[in-house]
Amino acid sequence: MLGTPSAEIEIDALLVSQLLAAQHPDLQNLSIQFMDAGWDNAMFRLGSHLAVRLPRRAVAARLLENEQHWLPQLAKQFSIAVPVPYRIGLPDSLYPWHWSVIPWLPGQTADEIQLNVEHAQQFGWFLKRLHVAAPSDAPKNPFRGVPLIQRVSMLHERMQRVKAQTALITPTLRVLWQQAVDAPIDGEPTWIHGDLHPRNILVDKSGVTGVIDWGDLTAGDRATDLAALWYLFPEQHVRQQALDAYGEVSEATLTRAKGWAILFGVILLSSGLVDHAQHATIGQKILQCIAQA
Repeated sequence: MLGTPSAEIEIDALLVSQLLAAQHPDLQNLSIQFMDAGWDNAMFRLGSHLAVRLPRRAVAARLLENEQHWLPQLAKQFSIAVPVPYRIGLPDSLYPWHWSVIPWLPGQTADEIQLNVEHAQQFGWFLKRLHVAAPSDAPKNPFRGVPLIQRVSMLHERMQRVKAQTALITPTLRVLWQQAVDAPIDGEPTWIHGDLHPRNILVDKSGVTGVIDWGDLTAGDRATDLAALWYLFPEQHVRQQALDAYGEVSEATLTRAKGWAILFGVILLSSGLVDHAQHATIGQKILQCIAQA
């Protein structure tokens, strides 16, 4: 897989309308507008205050069910809004998987606005509240929160593709990656979001307004989420404000976080160069930030 995974089922506004009519008829007369489709889900705005989120692939259907089950419980910990399901859609003859009606959260995605100290402090506080011990039945995820040694083969292949097309895979970046792989995991697993790239963080000029796309929610290495400090805050003094709000972090954890930032940067850039210019731009900025940090 080089670019964005293909959808395994055609999802359009007509399907959404039919699903609502069959399962939530009180919502069927609201306007439906396609907004975006990521690797896993398609999103439609529903009226002015709601949205419909539907998996595009079978592998994403399980992730959405995790989100439906766990997010209502976790949301109580946060002062920042998260899309707790308002209604849950069930598989039927029209569509084979669970789907959600969720609140439409206000704000721009974090790649569209320059973030400041207030954003950084709020984001640090959010991570502090998220990174607590998870129960034994927390969802498992083989790709997020795991030891970085498990991602070496995948990343090496993508690095080679990016190196052939850009000058971003520098000797310094490779050294930082190897240091991250070698750094020990020196803390207990916690809840992690698992996919805090800038398009999953909603902001306005005054602060962080929401955190979306919780399908990769799992228990694992918190460095996976701390990597977002380099996605969101390229200026070191602003990034430090987020760390101060978060609290004590070991050098080993910060080293692993840089490794996760490299991993996500390479993934976004390598796939984005194929078919998603926004992802390519985000990946490029992440790698440039890490190289300069």
